[in-house]
Amino acid sequence: YGGSSTILHVSSMIKILSWNVNGIRAILKKNFVQFLTTEKPDLLCVQETKAHEVQVDLSFLKTEKYFGFWNSAEKKGYSGTLILSKKEPISISYGMQREEHDKEGRLIACQFSDFGLVNVYVPNSQPELKRLDYRASWDTAFVNYLNDLRNKWKKPLIVCGDFNVAHNEIDLARPDKNRRSNGFSQEERDGFQKFLDSGFIDTFRHLNPNTIAYSYWSARSRAKSRNSGWRVDYVCCNKELLPKVKR
Repeated sequence: YGGSSTILHVSSMIKILSWNVNGIRAILKKNFVQFLTTEKPDLLCVQETKAHEVQVDLSFLKTEKYFGFWNSAEKKGYSGTLILSKKEPISISYGMQREEHDKEGRLIACQFSDFGLVNVYVPNSQPELKRLDYRASWDTAFVNYLNDLRNKWKKPLIVCGDFNVAHNEIDLARPDKNRRSNGFSQEERDGFQKFLDSGFIDTFRHLNPNTIAYSYWSARSRAKSRNSGWRVDYVCCNKELLPKVKR
């Protein structure tokens, strides 16, 4: 699994990173704390924690001086999101306040003085697109949620996470062979485009319009060694924040 990052000058320089860790307990046994020490993000959006807070050794929060905000799935060992922040937010919101979409711990929002941050782990539509209908309903509800959140907080939003979709052909290695694969179906791509059309910018693609870069490689068939990947992780922001985005 990979991730994405961006730096924004809001009231001061803020480094925001997003990372699907595919299991927080496993990555804590590897290089997670070293990653925090080296990269020093002000905000880290973590997806697919696959754990409840009580199952995790949280000593790193104190040593690395982070506040931690968790949203875990009802099902153990599945999904889940986490925001680590150097600064305590004004307020925190968990989920979309819609029962059908709030059982899998896929969403956390934190309000700060100059902006709101949303960490999201969008549902995978599954092989043979078995969960595509649910994914489509999620995408619609998510856009509505963001519109409501912005109206409530009255400040621009930054949305980070694993969207489980490669938006355009440049965003995956083999587009022609994946037209009806989960993560590149037209329905999922249209859903992501509607999200962007609601007032968001894909910061990586804005800064790197022609760059081929991926954030996910399948564990099968030596995909990473062949660089046969997908870009499914994004840091997006409302248009008025765009001048503040730096590489």
